[in-house]
Amino acid sequence: MSDACVRDNPLMSSDVVQVEQRGRVTVVTITREEKRNAVNADVAAGIDAAFNDFEDDPDQWVAIITGGPNLFCAGTDLKDGPGRGTERGGEYGIIRRRLTKPLIAAVEGLAFGGGFEICMASDMVVAAADARFALPEVRRGVIANSGALFRTARLVPPNIAKELLLTGAEIGASRAAEIGFVNRVVEKGSALTEAVSLAETIAANSPTSVQQTLQAVNSLLSGTDDEGWSATVRGQAAVMESDDMKEGVAAFLQKRDPTWLGR
Repeated sequence: MSDACVRDNPLMSSDVVQVEQRGRVTVVTITREEKRNAVNADVAAGIDAAFNDFEDDPDQWVAIITGGPNLFCAGTDLKDGPGRGTERGGEYGIIRRRLTKPLIAAVEGLAFGGGFEICMASDMVVAAADARFALPEVRRGVIANSGALFRTARLVPPNIAKELLLTGAEIGASRAAEIGFVNRVVEKGSALTEAVSLAETIAANSPTSVQQTLQAVNSLLSGTDDEGWSATVRGQAAVMESDDMKEGVAAFLQKRDPTWLGR
């Protein structure tokens, strides 16, 4: 392969998602900062296209997903919705994707709701010291329906998972690293740089060995995914029928405290 194939290479640009290649590493950046990188149909489509291209490119060996220098992702756009799940990626174009190559999340600022769940769909997480993680769905009268109901307890101790899911409280990067969710904590503004360094370390190894190792580990970890998604569907169906969901979303959009009805 010629050197030209592995130089820094901007591939695509849209209003909401940018993709570039840095050697063997693909960097996917959500660029909807004015909406806190909330995922709507356009963002989901951009993420999906980026990772379809990455997975299909034999010369790209590791990917990074990030939200730019100030924040990662606030999750679903509650006003416009996230669009339909994609064929290869599912929710957000990434949540149910069965990547055969490593994915690293580089997190600056907040990673809330679906943003946290994108991190859970990644293989490793690099976080800036000021990064914050939360699953605030219960505060909106909904549930975490993009994998967190079962992935949280897979990634951190079950009692911590329950605390995160049932309180909606934030945790910082140092706490996230302490409980084993974050791989590396770095200075503010350095998450992408460190993630690229980690990705390049991985990409220096045999891609065949890396991919086979990753798939073997993931096959062991994902054995209960079907049950997890079934439980998520049941919970989502119950919540969608509730007055609490209507009140929670309305209160969020109206910037007021919700008045829960318990039904």
